[in-house]
Amino acid sequence: MKRFLIVVDMQKDFVDGALGTKEAQAIVPAAVRKIEEFEGEIFATFDTHFEDYMETAEGRKLPVPHCIKGTEGWQLDRDIAAALADKDFTPVEKLTFGSVELPELIRKAADGEDFTIELIGLCTDICVISNALLLKANFPEAAIAVDEKCCAGVTPDKHDAAIETMRSCQIDIL
Repeated sequence: MKRFLIVVDMQKDFVDGALGTKEAQAIVPAAVRKIEEFEGEIFATFDTHFEDYMETAEGRKLPVPHCIKGTEGWQLDRDIAAALADKDFTPVEKLTFGSVELPELIRKAADGEDFTIELIGLCTDICVISNALLLKANFPEAAIAVDEKCCAGVTPDKHDAAIETMRSCQIDIL
């Protein structure tokens, strides 16, 4: 059985940059351990925006420029990047909360074999839940899990709400 780990948006702007939080900073060591100990294929998503971010629908609702491609904030958190440097991983740039490309990449990587998916990252209540639900919709029979100790939400309450929503949608919470 193949195993896939999805590292969602562990970028500087979400950890300690434009939209960083102390909760996001606090999960980095656990996420690093998860990456280092994981045996299987890893995909790392990159929230990706451009200079016109403020003119986009997202920019009008969240007027905080972040993860502008090519900037320091778009890069992976330093410790996450170091953990991934020792692994073979597939970067996945996504222009919105959930990656519509990710299910196809996983389908191709699975090559007809059964598989499990585990997600970690930021933010639980936006991009983690979006990707988890997209994956569940594409792979309803696959075991899909989220390690809540390796995730942080915009606020602790929103993290908890997202965890409960994913649990309701039959995503396993570790």
